Amino acid sequence: MTEITRKHTGQRMSQIVIHGETIYLAGQVGTAGASVEQQTKDCLAKIDALLAEAGSDKTRILQTVIWLADMKDFAEMNAVWDAWVPEGHAPARACGEAKLAREDLLVEFIVTAAKG
Repeated sequence: MTEITRKHTGQRMSQIVIHGETIYLAGQVGTAGASVEQQTKDCLAKIDALLAEAGSDKTRILQTVIWLADMKDFAEMNAVWDAWVPEGHAPARACGEAKLAREDLLVEFIVTAAKG
């Protein structure tokens, strides 16, 4: 049976779950109240750090699901995303609009990656 490793585990969730060679990250949000651009940068920095801790990096991302509080922010979020994703390593991706946990959160990223 393949082992499951959980890191930064609280009552509600783990920030990292590793099963075999696959890494699952909890939804990452940015600084509440900041712009979509800044919240996106915050999310991506957290993703970089969590993937490094799990033995991977952004070139190994398999899928990303992005939730925006308002699709009007799609272009602003994408400008940051496009600069962050390494050439030739774009993952499968979906982006939609959703009511997030708090009104001052504008974007949330959910990542699945392969171990390095």
